[in-house]
Amino acid sequence: MIPARPRAVERAGALLLWSLVGAAIASPAHAHGFGQRFDLPIPLDFYLVGAAATVALSFALVALFVRSGSRLDAYPRFDLLRLGVGRLLAHRLTVLLVRLASVVVFGTLVAAGLFGVQDPGRNIGPTLVWIIWWTGLAYVSALLGDLWALINPWKILYGWAESAHRALSRNGQLGLRLPYPRWLGVWPAFALFLVFVWGELVWEKNAIPANLAHAIIAYSAVTWTGMFLFGRHAWLRGGEAFSVAFGLLARFSPSEVRVLDPSVCELCSSDCGARGGACIDCYECLARARAPGLRGGSGTREWNLRPFGVGLLAANAVSPSQMAFVVLMLATVSFDGFMATSLWMDLFQTITSTRFLMPMLHRLNMMGMSVDSIVNTIGLLMAPLVFLSVYLAFSFLMVRASRPREKGASGHYTTTALASYFVLSLVPIAIAYHLAHYVSFLFVAGQLVIPLASDPFGFGWNLLGTADYRINAGLIGARFAWYASVSSVVVGHVIAVYLAHVLALRGFEKRRSALLSQYPMLALMVFYTFAGLWILAQPIVE
Repeated sequence: MIPARPRAVERAGALLLWSLVGAAIASPAHAHGFGQRFDLPIPLDFYLVGAAATVALSFALVALFVRSGSRLDAYPRFDLLRLGVGRLLAHRLTVLLVRLASVVVFGTLVAAGLFGVQDPGRNIGPTLVWIIWWTGLAYVSALLGDLWALINPWKILYGWAESAHRALSRNGQLGLRLPYPRWLGVWPAFALFLVFVWGELVWEKNAIPANLAHAIIAYSAVTWTGMFLFGRHAWLRGGEAFSVAFGLLARFSPSEVRVLDPSVCELCSSDCGARGGACIDCYECLARARAPGLRGGSGTREWNLRPFGVGLLAANAVSPSQMAFVVLMLATVSFDGFMATSLWMDLFQTITSTRFLMPMLHRLNMMGMSVDSIVNTIGLLMAPLVFLSVYLAFSFLMVRASRPREKGASGHYTTTALASYFVLSLVPIAIAYHLAHYVSFLFVAGQLVIPLASDPFGFGWNLLGTADYRINAGLIGARFAWYASVSSVVVGHVIAVYLAHVLALRGFEKRRSALLSQYPMLALMVFYTFAGLWILAQPIVE
């Protein structure tokens, strides 16, 4: 039976400043939330020191051997459309079938929530939303590519409505198509993603199928209203929270779509980052481009394999709203794990016993809000503020470290500009913690979808013959989960160190300034590795 609160299963990460306190009092403990007790084979301190030393050593090696960031502008890639299987997967009929399947699953999810049995263990809704979609699709986005851009049901249904409107109306345009304000950036997506994370971590009734169905309907109304006002592609870029989130994760992935015709990009409603006659991962241009080369020849589109991480080496700094979104993703996945530690429980008790806050908490409790929800909401709101403050503080240190020492020398970043420039190097860390704390959750609890696929409404059906499947709780052992988590955390930080160094070499005129700018970043990476592994090893106390 699925837990009533998804965060009750393994979470890992760390809230940066609070973990500093926790790291100081850490002692060897069994690994955090792997479904069974696992005593670490060596003291936890050895893991912490070894992992931090690995990150520091990787910085030394990168600084020694990577001396130019320009050569990764033209990275190696292979067009999958050259292969028969690639052309088959990209064929219009295949794409249509995948989109139809996505819409069917979406409709089944809403219908199961509204009309199915309201037991989270017998209704497919909670499993599909929290395990398969949110957890699993994040893995797919980071390790394979932006599948969400293909199967997003809100995008598909609105696109079909646009096509029907063009066929039936002389106007041919569905919606107002107001200019999307540049200053708005991705702040709508930021706000909606924060609400979603609140639903995941704080909402006490987030596993009730009807509640999930109502939340999906409300989000659908917001999404389609945004598309109606500003256009489908404009809202997907700035207001659809999951297109922004999965798109950021997919920048790390080994695949991309590329449009080669400059005339297509000239018609794009956004700055799609066209360089050298091509734009990358711009789905508005992709939808407009035609592909005569799918049967052989050179078309206007490519579907490329590329090295991991090169999509994060953006030519220009991201907007402040995009920077805030990346920090939000990192902060929330870290707070997710921090909520299950004894340190958070101690802070919780301190907050609820504070004389200044007790009357307010009591009044809110009398209004129907639980104390748990109130305090957890406060913590969730504080987490991105703390992370952003810490990141900006280290960005300020990077500015100070890289500032030209010569009299009359010019050319250095402001704190905000530098923070925006380097923020994409933090994405591998967010991916690493997502991988670390969801590995058991996905592969053990995710097996629930096998029997539920045969009986999505809980009515006793056996449509696919899998209704009697029993979960194999030992599929992922605690030892494997621990080592997989440690490896992902360390590798994620090493990749982040490398990407930050390459960005520094591109952004600073002198190699010495680039190298000096990375010392504060290294300190941040080392400490975050240390704190993240500490919190991963803590016993679950909730």
